[in-house]
Amino acid sequence: MKTTIFAAITVAMGLVSPALAQTAKPGAAGYPNKSIRLVVPSAPGGGTDIIARWIGQGLTDAWGQTVVVDNRGGGGGTVGVAIVAKATPDGYTMLLGSVGHLTFAPVVRPGLPYHAQKDLAPITIAANQPFLLAANPSLPVKSVAELIALARSKPGDIKYGSGGVGSASHLGIALLELQTGISMLHVSYKGSNPALTAVMGGEIQLVIAGLATVLPHMKAGRVRGLAVTGSKRAQVAPDVPTAAESGAKGYAFDVWYGLVFTGGTPRAIVEKANVELVRMLKTPEMNKQFLTQGVEPLTSTPQEFAARIDSEIANWRKVVKAANIKVE
Repeated sequence: MKTTIFAAITVAMGLVSPALAQTAKPGAAGYPNKSIRLVVPSAPGGGTDIIARWIGQGLTDAWGQTVVVDNRGGGGGTVGVAIVAKATPDGYTMLLGSVGHLTFAPVVRPGLPYHAQKDLAPITIAANQPFLLAANPSLPVKSVAELIALARSKPGDIKYGSGGVGSASHLGIALLELQTGISMLHVSYKGSNPALTAVMGGEIQLVIAGLATVLPHMKAGRVRGLAVTGSKRAQVAPDVPTAAESGAKGYAFDVWYGLVFTGGTPRAIVEKANVELVRMLKTPEMNKQFLTQGVEPLTSTPQEFAARIDSEIANWRKVVKAANIKVE
């Protein structure tokens, strides 16, 4: 309050320009002046962990304060999210979360110890991870249109795997079923990699999984890639069509990652972090690093990211209800 009054008085007296006075925002001066904790709601070594360490190093270099990556797996990622949601809202605790942590979990896991839309402060979306709809080569389809036609002719016969109830690999196909009016049999595995292995082994016929993981198997002929699930083609596989282009008109399933602070973090700190993260994510060096993990950098304003979270939670709530999906 004192800073705001002082800025207004000095502008009125002509001592500083209005533009300079606007930079004197409460809560941002001197930030950061100590190390920052970047929580990753999964085990070390995975793609999310690697991305977090690149982002953390970039912020360390830019701000001169160490960003410490803290892996907190468990509860489908909700343990790590809860830590950030309950932290002191001072900008020194940050989360790199996925669409699953920030929009799926609030819908499929009732009774979470936090409110995703109230207890977290979005900073920016950070990356998109293309997913691929992959089939066992014995399944007589070469496009999503052919898959839809086959599924309609044999309701419940085609088996698809997922990394668990309510996971991205489950909800992505559940959305496809609802939008196209088809019905397939869901088989839940303990992770998307076992589900992909089951497709290659012929136990099931279909799976949605990260493109970077599936691509080597597709090139070796162990699976057939039908389409990427996102709203646009992937940079690492530009020849693979989107599902919408391949026969599922209007379908788009984007898997993204984003950075959030604890809810109630001063707006000026959120904005300062956004400016630096957006600058960093748009550099050619970061784009090159991200592509090695099969992900593509994205950016947004805090307001755009918050609106996206709100919209996707509302949409997934409808899908989960219509498909009767529940995490026991």
